[in-house]
Amino acid sequence: MHEPVRILAINPGSTSTKIGVFDNEKPILEETLRHDPREIAKYNDLFEQYPFRKQVILETLDQEGINLTRLNAVVARGGLLRPIPGGTYEVNQAMIEDLRSGEFGVHASNLGAIIAQEIAGQLHIPAFIVDPVVVDELQPVARISGVPEIERKSIFHALNQKAVARRIARQNGTSYEKVNYVVAHLGGGITVGAHHQGRVIDVNNGLHGEGPFSPERAGTVPIGDLVAISYSGKFFASEIMRMLVGRGGLMGYLGTSDAREVEERIASGDEKAKLIYEAMAYQVAKEIGAYSTVLAGKVDGIILTGGLAYGEIFTGMIKERVSWIGPVYVVPGENELQALAEGALRVIRGEEKALVYSPDEKGVKTSSG
Repeated sequence: MHEPVRILAINPGSTSTKIGVFDNEKPILEETLRHDPREIAKYNDLFEQYPFRKQVILETLDQEGINLTRLNAVVARGGLLRPIPGGTYEVNQAMIEDLRSGEFGVHASNLGAIIAQEIAGQLHIPAFIVDPVVVDELQPVARISGVPEIERKSIFHALNQKAVARRIARQNGTSYEKVNYVVAHLGGGITVGAHHQGRVIDVNNGLHGEGPFSPERAGTVPIGDLVAISYSGKFFASEIMRMLVGRGGLMGYLGTSDAREVEERIASGDEKAKLIYEAMAYQVAKEIGAYSTVLAGKVDGIILTGGLAYGEIFTGMIKERVSWIGPVYVVPGENELQALAEGALRVIRGEEKALVYSPDEKGVKTSSG
């Protein structure tokens, strides 16, 4: 039995902040704190919001009777930082400075480490982040794009992909560092990663449109045609980006990004909806097949996760095409708060060493130096 450990997990989004309190792996509180857009609009930039968001978190914990002095750690979703290997990182000043600068991008998740550090600092307990979207473990050959001026980048659903891979490995009586999985996160964006003994050695960049199309994103499109419409004079650059991210995929073809609505339309006989939905599953299956070759066919399992994994029709169409590669595990949802808590627990229990974020070219080191 493990000693009891209480952890506060924080996951800021654009108009909400999700929080969870965990006793070891068990959630005792999970809340989504929704912020009035008019309140958010009062602030001139993202970082002016953090005192307000921090106060809402503290008030909610007080209302729920959570004694802050019983916390052992605070953990937050990592923001847009420089590319780093996966793992659990201590929040430090170098990290805070990079998040505040916006040099690597501005997103609500950048607030997580800042809020976590302030709460933890007052309690004299550690603050962590776990597997941010900028996790970069690509092997050198995976970085080559075919155009010398463009390098492939690693931006994906690292937190959930790694968490579910660890979970399935444990269920199978082994460890994440000893297995090879292909993990497909199926959400508003879709990313498929080749996990080789604890490292994601190749993955599609789901942010700006590699890989399968998704409910809102276009994925990889015929490049010559994209160049042609970009210079046709009919569209501004911002309109092209909206076609690729936001109004691509299901939204572009069917006018909705809600997979449940698409499945209802299919059930009522909508042949176009059926074709487009099947095409999305088809492209996911192709991507899984491609990443199986990255692992040279040595695939211990394929994991389907994310919100779309709740759809039995969709996962069924994928499984039909890829089950010959290896056993398929379906782990619906994202469970990000749970994944954050588990990352902090691994460090507190001594199963992993905390990593230290560093702005130098070496990137990171372990907390022991």
